[in-house]
Amino acid sequence: MRFAILGKPFDEAAAPFIQTLLDELGARQAQVLIVESFRAVLEQRGLRLPEGSRTFRRGDSLRGVQYVLSIGGDGTLLDTVTYVGALQLPILGINTGRLGFLAPTPPSYIPQAIEALYKGHFTLEERSLLRVDTDPDVFGALNFGLNEFSILKRDSSSMIAVHTYIDGEYLNSYWADGLIVSTPTGSTGYSLSCGGPVMLPQTNNFIIAPVCPHNLNVRPLVVSDQSVISFEIEGRGTSYLLALDSRSMPVEATVQMAVRREKFNARLVKLNHVNFLSTLRNKLNWGLDRRNPGSVLTTK
Repeated sequence: MRFAILGKPFDEAAAPFIQTLLDELGARQAQVLIVESFRAVLEQRGLRLPEGSRTFRRGDSLRGVQYVLSIGGDGTLLDTVTYVGALQLPILGINTGRLGFLAPTPPSYIPQAIEALYKGHFTLEERSLLRVDTDPDVFGALNFGLNEFSILKRDSSSMIAVHTYIDGEYLNSYWADGLIVSTPTGSTGYSLSCGGPVMLPQTNNFIIAPVCPHNLNVRPLVVSDQSVISFEIEGRGTSYLLALDSRSMPVEATVQMAVRREKFNARLVKLNHVNFLSTLRNKLNWGLDRRNPGSVLTTK
């Protein structure tokens, strides 16, 4: 079996678990590809790599890989999606970071997780992506994201007005620090902190949420992901910030942009002990109430 591994620098406590992962793959004589930047981290830490493991870079084809292992936090998994792209390879997120909402597999569960992959004891969650088209081009070939697209003011500028259209029809002008278009997956991210709703991953919608709006009667809006959402920016500044998941670029106010659903999805491996609702309760304390089954509240 062939695996690709992506990751970010990790603390010393995670090293034994990552070594366990490498040993598990080596013992099973798996073919292992490790992204160049992460391989350098592993070698610097003195970890033993599986025999015959190879290195790849961004832009190298991962065709022929059965599973992609994302080692880190949610940001690492978002980056992993850009390596996989239209190949739609199954991605297993192993959390060595902090929250680990998108990468819920704990390091202590690595041996069981690898066993589950070999035995097929898992399901795949299809997560919709959004695509951003801009003129002039801003994000190049990496113009898709799993979480959200954001239009934001620069640090030193006053608020901006984002004139927003759905399928060419005027929706609203948002006077705010910015505007977010989120996927269902991204509904538990930046959109949530701006008052947006939580949506189940299979919901076929986008969320449009203003960032610090200057209109008391403006609230987040849920629209179909079959829509094309376009924008015009107005403000005192001449440049603004466009962000797509963890990637951001400054742009001039004249840039034209539109958001739509990407033609392909991200496929996340869901092990039998993990589901979205349990992750929502455990990671974000959703529904935490001493009257609910399984809720644990501490008092001082």
